[in-house]
Amino acid sequence: MADLTLATAPRRIERAPWLLSAPALLLFTGLLIVPMILIAILSFHAFDGTQGILPRYTLSNYIEVISDPYYHSIFIRTAGLSLLVTVLCILLGVPETLILARMRSPWRSIFLLVVLGPLLISVVVRTLGWAILMGRDGLINTALRSLHLIDSPLRLLFTLTGVTIALVHVLVPFMVISVWASIQKLDPQIEHAGRSLGGPRFTVFRRVVFPQLLPGVLSGSIIVFALSASAFATPAIIGGRRLKVVATAAYDEFLSTLNWPLGASIAVLLLIANVVIILGCNRLVERRFRAVFES
Repeated sequence: MADLTLATAPRRIERAPWLLSAPALLLFTGLLIVPMILIAILSFHAFDGTQGILPRYTLSNYIEVISDPYYHSIFIRTAGLSLLVTVLCILLGVPETLILARMRSPWRSIFLLVVLGPLLISVVVRTLGWAILMGRDGLINTALRSLHLIDSPLRLLFTLTGVTIALVHVLVPFMVISVWASIQKLDPQIEHAGRSLGGPRFTVFRRVVFPQLLPGVLSGSIIVFALSASAFATPAIIGGRRLKVVATAAYDEFLSTLNWPLGASIAVLLLIANVVIILGCNRLVERRFRAVFES
């Protein structure tokens, strides 16, 4: 009996991770995988303006999105916006994280809470706040005119600039969190060693510190790019009806024209593009991790 128990023990150990993760996998499947499968099936349905969704399958929805220059401009605008937001989050988030890491307690905790503050506010409330700030008589234009830096109000609402500012504000914390995780693994003596050998501060950062932070930067870039590419509330409120991105275009097809199959095909193409980009960046992260560990 004891021998039988010992023989089955390795099998139980092998099955333990699957059993422990089974509730989360079931929840993930029910709330994400199944709806996405239903959306994918819906995207292949035919649509008629008078009859609605037809019980036959077609590729016309995908052909329309892929061949129409209108949707080309929307996808290009979304990709450019996401790339711009990602670059700005890197330029702001990496120095911000380095400054936070060099702070002493309790200032480090206080300023970290300030940085993560946008995540504690509802996305709608936060975006409406930016809409008030960016208005013609908002705080930004009022302050600039009071300082005599501008003669007429800046047009920030319903522009790509306004959407970029609002998205960067909320997505920088994700970059900070990712880089913060890499900084915690960084040995501060390495930077001191580089400085003691006569290396300039910028050279030491570029050749010693930043390569070790690169996995965190790449991980944060994946998160920021994916969230900005699929963002809806901020482009809808700040960008308005004219400045469309992929998420708002899919929303309009679902609720304005009621062409659900076409909206589903737009959503599926956005998902495919995000997955391809994320997998490509993930390979870069894995290679970078492997290079760091092997060195």
